[in-house]
Amino acid sequence: MAFMSKLPQVRFGIIGGSGLYQMPELTNVEEVRVKTPFGDPSDAFVVGTLEGERVAFLPRHGVGHRFTPTEVPFRANIYALKLLGVERILSASAVGSLQEQYAPLDMVIPDQFFDRTRGRVRESTFFGEGIVAHVSFAHPVCSSLGDVLEDACRVADVKTHRGGTYLCMEGPAFSTVAESNVYRSWGMDIIGMTNLQEAKLAREAEICYATLALVTDYDCWHPGHDAVSVETVVEYLNKNVRNAQLILREAVKRLQSAGRECKCGSALQHAIFTAPNHWPEATAKKLEAIVGKYARS
Repeated sequence: MAFMSKLPQVRFGIIGGSGLYQMPELTNVEEVRVKTPFGDPSDAFVVGTLEGERVAFLPRHGVGHRFTPTEVPFRANIYALKLLGVERILSASAVGSLQEQYAPLDMVIPDQFFDRTRGRVRESTFFGEGIVAHVSFAHPVCSSLGDVLEDACRVADVKTHRGGTYLCMEGPAFSTVAESNVYRSWGMDIIGMTNLQEAKLAREAEICYATLALVTDYDCWHPGHDAVSVETVVEYLNKNVRNAQLILREAVKRLQSAGRECKCGSALQHAIFTAPNHWPEATAKKLEAIVGKYARS
Protein backbone atom coordinates (compact mmCIF):
# COMPACT_ATOMS: atom_id res chain seq x y z
CA MET A 1 0.00 0.00 0.00
CA ALA A 2 1.35 3.45 -0.91
CA PHE A 3 1.84 5.74 2.07
CA MET A 4 0.49 9.30 2.07
CA SER A 5 4.00 10.78 2.24
CA LYS A 6 4.85 9.12 -1.07
CA LEU A 7 1.81 10.44 -2.88
CA PRO A 8 1.28 13.92 -4.32
CA GLN A 9 -1.03 15.92 -2.07
CA VAL A 10 -3.92 17.87 -3.59
CA ARG A 11 -6.94 19.62 -2.09
CA PHE A 12 -9.52 19.06 -4.83
CA GLY A 13 -10.72 15.93 -6.58
CA ILE A 14 -12.92 15.58 -9.65
CA ILE A 15 -14.80 12.38 -10.45
CA GLY A 16 -15.98 12.19 -14.03
CA GLY A 17 -18.96 10.07 -15.02
CA SER A 18 -20.24 8.73 -18.33
CA GLY A 19 -18.80 10.82 -21.14
CA LEU A 20 -16.50 12.85 -18.92
CA TYR A 21 -13.36 10.76 -19.07
CA GLN A 22 -10.80 13.53 -19.13
CA MET A 23 -10.11 17.17 -18.33
CA PRO A 24 -8.18 18.58 -21.31
CA GLU A 25 -7.49 21.84 -19.42
CA LEU A 26 -5.17 20.03 -17.01
CA THR A 27 -1.49 20.85 -17.52
CA ASN A 28 1.71 19.37 -16.11
CA VAL A 29 -0.08 16.09 -15.68
CA GLU A 30 1.18 12.93 -14.07
CA GLU A 31 -0.50 9.55 -13.78
CA VAL A 32 -0.74 8.41 -10.17
CA ARG A 33 -1.75 4.91 -9.16
CA VAL A 34 -2.96 4.54 -5.60
CA LYS A 35 -3.33 1.27 -3.73
CA THR A 36 -5.86 1.12 -0.92
CA PRO A 37 -6.98 -1.44 1.70
CA PHE A 38 -10.17 -1.70 -0.37
CA GLY A 39 -8.48 -2.65 -3.62
CA ASP A 40 -7.61 -0.60 -6.67
CA PRO A 41 -9.57 2.51 -7.69
CA SER A 42 -11.38 2.64 -11.03
CA ASP A 43 -8.20 3.75 -12.75
CA ALA A 44 -5.05 5.77 -12.32
CA PHE A 45 -5.59 9.34 -11.16
CA VAL A 46 -4.62 12.13 -13.50
CA VAL A 47 -3.02 14.74 -11.27
CA GLY A 48 -2.48 18.07 -12.99
CA THR A 49 -2.72 21.81 -12.70
CA LEU A 50 -6.06 23.54 -13.27
CA GLU A 51 -6.32 27.30 -12.78
CA GLY A 52 -3.01 27.20 -10.90
CA GLU A 53 -4.19 24.49 -8.49
CA ARG A 54 -3.10 20.84 -8.44
CA VAL A 55 -6.17 18.60 -8.69
CA ALA A 56 -6.79 14.87 -9.02
CA PHE A 57 -9.11 13.61 -11.75
CA LEU A 58 -10.59 10.10 -11.79
CA PRO A 59 -12.86 8.55 -14.45
CA ARG A 60 -15.51 6.78 -12.34
CA HIS A 61 -16.03 3.92 -14.78
CA GLY A 62 -12.36 3.64 -15.75
CA VAL A 63 -10.75 4.64 -19.03
CA GLY A 64 -12.78 3.01 -21.78
CA HIS A 65 -15.83 2.74 -19.48
CA ARG A 66 -15.05 -0.73 -18.08
CA PHE A 67 -17.12 -0.79 -14.87
CA THR A 68 -20.88 -1.00 -14.59
CA PRO A 69 -22.41 1.22 -11.87
CA THR A 70 -22.58 -1.82 -9.57
CA GLU A 71 -18.95 -2.73 -10.23
CA VAL A 72 -17.45 0.71 -9.56
CA PRO A 73 -15.00 0.32 -6.63
CA PHE A 74 -16.51 3.18 -4.64
CA ARG A 75 -14.62 2.56 -1.40
CA ALA A 76 -11.27 2.36 -3.16
CA ASN A 77 -12.02 5.54 -5.12
CA ILE A 78 -12.91 7.65 -2.08
CA TYR A 79 -10.21 6.19 0.15
CA ALA A 80 -7.62 6.91 -2.55
CA LEU A 81 -8.80 10.52 -2.74
CA LYS A 82 -8.39 10.72 1.05
CA LEU A 83 -4.83 9.40 0.74
CA LEU A 84 -4.16 12.11 -1.84
CA GLY A 85 -5.19 14.75 0.69
CA VAL A 86 -8.42 15.74 -1.08
CA GLU A 87 -10.76 17.92 1.00
CA ARG A 88 -13.45 18.57 -1.63
CA ILE A 89 -14.87 16.32 -4.34
CA LEU A 90 -16.69 17.65 -7.40
CA SER A 91 -18.63 14.82 -8.98
CA ALA A 92 -19.97 15.04 -12.53
CA SER A 93 -22.67 12.54 -13.45
CA ALA A 94 -25.12 11.87 -16.26
CA VAL A 95 -28.73 11.61 -15.10
CA GLY A 96 -32.25 11.18 -16.41
CA SER A 97 -35.01 13.68 -15.64
CA LEU A 98 -38.09 12.65 -13.69
CA GLN A 99 -39.81 16.03 -13.86
CA GLU A 100 -40.78 18.29 -16.77
CA GLN A 101 -38.71 21.25 -15.60
CA TYR A 102 -35.40 19.37 -15.89
CA ALA A 103 -34.85 19.24 -19.63
CA PRO A 104 -32.08 17.45 -21.50
CA LEU A 105 -28.88 19.56 -21.52
CA ASP A 106 -29.85 21.24 -18.21
CA MET A 107 -27.57 21.04 -15.19
CA VAL A 108 -28.85 20.08 -11.74
CA ILE A 109 -27.06 20.48 -8.40
CA PRO A 110 -29.09 18.11 -6.17
CA ASP A 111 -29.13 18.43 -2.40
CA GLN A 112 -30.76 15.09 -1.52
CA PHE A 113 -30.36 11.42 -2.42
CA PHE A 114 -32.78 8.49 -2.33
CA ASP A 115 -31.43 4.94 -2.31
CA ARG A 116 -32.82 2.31 -4.66
CA THR A 117 -29.61 0.26 -4.89
CA ARG A 118 -29.05 -3.20 -3.44
CA GLY A 119 -27.10 -2.77 -0.23
CA ARG A 120 -25.67 -6.28 -0.20
CA VAL A 121 -24.18 -5.67 -3.60
CA ARG A 122 -22.78 -2.17 -3.13
CA GLU A 123 -20.55 -1.19 -0.24
CA SER A 124 -21.61 2.18 1.18
CA THR A 125 -19.48 2.34 4.32
CA PHE A 126 -15.87 1.96 5.36
CA PHE A 127 -16.88 0.74 8.80
CA GLY A 128 -17.44 -2.70 10.24
CA GLU A 129 -14.98 -5.40 11.29
CA GLY A 130 -14.96 -4.15 14.86
CA ILE A 131 -15.30 -0.38 14.42
CA VAL A 132 -18.84 1.01 14.25
CA ALA A 133 -19.73 4.52 13.11
CA HIS A 134 -23.04 6.21 12.29
CA VAL A 135 -22.51 9.49 10.44
CA SER A 136 -25.13 12.18 10.06
CA PHE A 137 -26.49 12.07 6.52
CA ALA A 138 -29.66 14.15 6.72
CA HIS A 139 -28.04 16.69 4.42
CA PRO A 140 -25.86 14.51 2.18
CA VAL A 141 -24.39 17.27 0.01
CA CYS A 142 -22.00 19.97 1.19
CA SER A 143 -24.08 23.12 0.71
CA SER A 144 -20.99 25.34 0.59
CA LEU A 145 -19.56 23.28 -2.25
CA GLY A 146 -22.95 23.36 -3.94
CA ASP A 147 -22.88 27.16 -3.73
CA VAL A 148 -19.54 27.19 -5.56
CA LEU A 149 -20.87 24.90 -8.28
CA GLU A 150 -23.96 27.04 -8.71
CA ASP A 151 -21.86 30.17 -9.11
CA ALA A 152 -19.53 28.37 -11.51
CA CYS A 153 -22.46 27.37 -13.72
CA ARG A 154 -22.89 30.99 -14.71
CA VAL A 155 -19.82 30.71 -16.96
CA ALA A 156 -21.67 28.26 -19.22
CA ASP A 157 -24.75 29.13 -21.22
CA VAL A 158 -26.86 26.36 -19.67
CA LYS A 159 -29.98 26.27 -17.56
CA THR A 160 -29.07 25.32 -14.01
CA HIS A 161 -31.31 24.05 -11.21
CA ARG A 162 -30.21 24.19 -7.57
CA GLY A 163 -31.65 21.55 -5.25
CA GLY A 164 -33.74 18.45 -5.84
CA THR A 165 -33.51 14.75 -5.12
CA TYR A 166 -31.26 12.34 -6.98
CA LEU A 167 -32.72 8.81 -6.95
CA CYS A 168 -29.88 6.30 -7.18
CA MET A 169 -31.02 3.08 -8.87
CA GLU A 170 -29.07 -0.15 -9.27
CA GLY A 171 -28.83 -0.43 -13.04
CA PRO A 172 -27.25 -1.13 -15.40
CA ALA A 173 -30.58 -1.33 -17.29
CA PHE A 174 -32.65 1.84 -17.37
CA SER A 175 -36.03 2.08 -15.61
CA THR A 176 -39.30 0.51 -16.73
CA VAL A 177 -42.16 2.92 -17.37
CA ALA A 178 -43.88 1.67 -14.21
CA GLU A 179 -40.78 2.34 -12.10
CA SER A 180 -40.25 5.76 -13.64
CA ASN A 181 -43.83 6.81 -12.90
CA VAL A 182 -43.60 5.58 -9.31
CA TYR A 183 -40.42 7.59 -8.77
CA ARG A 184 -42.17 10.64 -10.17
CA SER A 185 -45.11 10.13 -7.84
CA TRP A 186 -42.67 10.05 -4.93
CA GLY A 187 -41.42 13.50 -5.89
CA MET A 188 -38.01 12.39 -7.14
CA ASP A 189 -36.33 14.83 -9.51
CA ILE A 190 -33.49 13.10 -11.34
CA ILE A 191 -32.26 9.52 -11.60
CA GLY A 192 -28.77 8.09 -11.80
CA MET A 193 -26.78 5.02 -10.82
CA THR A 194 -23.67 6.08 -8.91
CA ASN A 195 -23.62 9.15 -6.69
CA LEU A 196 -25.25 7.91 -3.49
CA GLN A 197 -22.39 5.60 -2.54
CA GLU A 198 -19.86 8.32 -3.28
CA ALA A 199 -21.70 10.80 -1.09
CA LYS A 200 -21.96 8.40 1.85
CA LEU A 201 -18.33 7.38 1.69
CA ALA A 202 -17.13 10.96 1.24
CA ARG A 203 -19.03 11.94 4.38
CA GLU A 204 -17.36 9.13 6.34
CA ALA A 205 -14.00 10.22 4.95
CA GLU A 206 -14.79 13.80 6.04
CA ILE A 207 -14.53 15.10 2.49
CA CYS A 208 -16.94 17.72 1.11
CA TYR A 209 -19.01 16.34 -1.76
CA ALA A 210 -21.31 17.85 -4.37
CA THR A 211 -22.80 16.63 -7.65
CA LEU A 212 -23.02 18.37 -10.99
CA ALA A 213 -25.74 16.34 -12.70
CA LEU A 214 -25.90 16.46 -16.51
CA VAL A 215 -29.44 15.79 -17.74
CA THR A 216 -29.40 13.58 -20.83
CA ASP A 217 -33.01 12.40 -21.18
CA TYR A 218 -36.51 12.22 -19.69
CA ASP A 219 -35.97 8.65 -18.51
CA CYS A 220 -38.94 6.80 -20.09
CA TRP A 221 -42.00 8.44 -18.54
CA HIS A 222 -42.41 11.43 -20.86
CA PRO A 223 -45.15 10.89 -23.48
CA GLY A 224 -43.48 13.32 -25.87
CA HIS A 225 -40.18 11.46 -25.92
CA ASP A 226 -39.18 7.95 -26.88
CA ALA A 227 -37.88 5.58 -24.22
CA VAL A 228 -34.32 6.43 -23.26
CA SER A 229 -31.77 4.98 -25.65
CA VAL A 230 -28.00 4.77 -25.59
CA GLU A 231 -27.88 6.90 -28.75
CA THR A 232 -29.86 9.69 -27.08
CA VAL A 233 -27.74 9.57 -23.94
CA VAL A 234 -24.49 9.73 -25.90
CA GLU A 235 -25.73 12.61 -28.07
CA TYR A 236 -26.65 14.78 -25.10
CA LEU A 237 -23.60 13.72 -23.14
CA ASN A 238 -21.31 14.96 -25.89
CA LYS A 239 -23.11 18.31 -25.87
CA ASN A 240 -23.01 18.58 -22.09
CA VAL A 241 -19.47 17.41 -21.40
CA ARG A 242 -17.80 20.55 -22.65
CA ASN A 243 -20.06 22.70 -20.47
CA ALA A 244 -19.26 20.47 -17.50
CA GLN A 245 -15.54 20.89 -18.09
CA LEU A 246 -15.89 24.68 -18.14
CA ILE A 247 -18.01 24.64 -14.98
CA LEU A 248 -15.59 22.39 -13.09
CA ARG A 249 -12.67 24.57 -14.13
CA GLU A 250 -14.45 27.67 -12.84
CA ALA A 251 -15.39 25.86 -9.63
CA VAL A 252 -11.76 24.98 -8.92
CA LYS A 253 -10.80 28.60 -9.55
CA ARG A 254 -13.38 29.80 -7.03
CA LEU A 255 -12.53 27.15 -4.45
CA GLN A 256 -8.96 28.34 -4.13
CA SER A 257 -10.07 31.36 -2.13
CA ALA A 258 -13.09 29.75 -0.46
CA GLY A 259 -12.83 28.94 3.22
CA ARG A 260 -13.90 25.55 4.50
CA GLU A 261 -16.39 26.45 7.20
CA CYS A 262 -18.77 23.50 6.79
CA LYS A 263 -18.97 20.52 9.16
CA CYS A 264 -17.86 17.93 6.62
CA GLY A 265 -14.30 17.92 7.94
CA SER A 266 -15.45 16.78 11.38
CA ALA A 267 -18.25 14.39 10.39
CA LEU A 268 -16.79 11.56 12.48
CA GLN A 269 -16.20 13.60 15.62
CA HIS A 270 -19.22 12.15 17.43
CA ALA A 271 -20.05 9.36 14.98
CA ILE A 272 -17.67 6.58 16.04
CA PHE A 273 -19.48 4.46 18.62
CA THR A 274 -16.65 2.02 19.30
CA ALA A 275 -14.15 3.27 21.86
CA PRO A 276 -10.56 3.39 20.51
CA ASN A 277 -9.34 0.89 23.10
CA HIS A 278 -11.73 -1.65 21.54
CA TRP A 279 -10.61 -1.11 17.96
CA PRO A 280 -9.14 -4.25 16.39
CA GLU A 281 -5.59 -3.46 15.37
CA ALA A 282 -6.06 -4.69 11.80
CA THR A 283 -9.21 -2.60 11.27
CA ALA A 284 -7.65 0.51 12.79
CA LYS A 285 -4.67 0.14 10.48
CA LYS A 286 -6.97 -0.41 7.51
CA LEU A 287 -8.88 2.81 8.30
CA GLU A 288 -5.87 4.85 9.40
CA ALA A 289 -6.39 7.62 6.85
CA ILE A 290 -9.95 8.14 8.11
CA VAL A 291 -9.94 7.37 11.84
CA GLY A 292 -6.31 7.95 12.76
CA LYS A 293 -6.89 11.40 14.20
CA TYR A 294 -9.54 9.97 16.54
CA ALA A 295 -7.43 7.08 17.81
CA ARG A 296 -6.34 9.01 20.89
CA SER A 297 -9.55 10.93 21.55
